Amino acid sequence: MAEFENKYNLEDRTTKFSGELINFCNLCPKNIITIPLINLLIRCGTSIGANYREANGASSKRDFHNKIFICKKESKETLYWLELFGQSINNEEKLKEKCKNLWQESKEFTLIFGKIASSTNK
Repeated sequence: MAEFENKYNLEDRTTKFSGELINFCNLCPKNIITIPLINLLIRCGTSIGANYREANGASSKRDFHNKIFICKKESKETLYWLELFGQSINNEEKLKEKCKNLWQESKEFTLIFGKIASSTNK
C-alpha cells in the first residue's frame, strides 16, 4: 500500500490509482485473451476517479449519491478483473505484487464509497 500515500484526498488517490493501473496494464502480457480483459480493467478502474470528480461537482444530494454509488460499483468490478489477472499471472512476482497492491486499493475504494453511499442515503 506504500504506492498510495495520500489516504485522505480521494481525488488524488483515485488519480494515482488510475495511473498505477495503466502502468500495470502496460506491463501485462498481451495476447488474444488478455487484450479484452485489459480494456475492461482500464475502463472500470479509471472511471472510479472520473465518477468521484463528477460526484464532487454534483448538482444535488441525489446526484452526489448516484455518482458515489457508481464509484462503488466500478471499484467492485475492478476487483473482479484484478482477481482474474492475479490468477492468470504466472512466474512474474513483480507483476503479481503490483496486481495485489491495486486489488487492495480497489478493495479500500469499495469500502470507502460504500460507506459514503450508505451515509448519504439516509
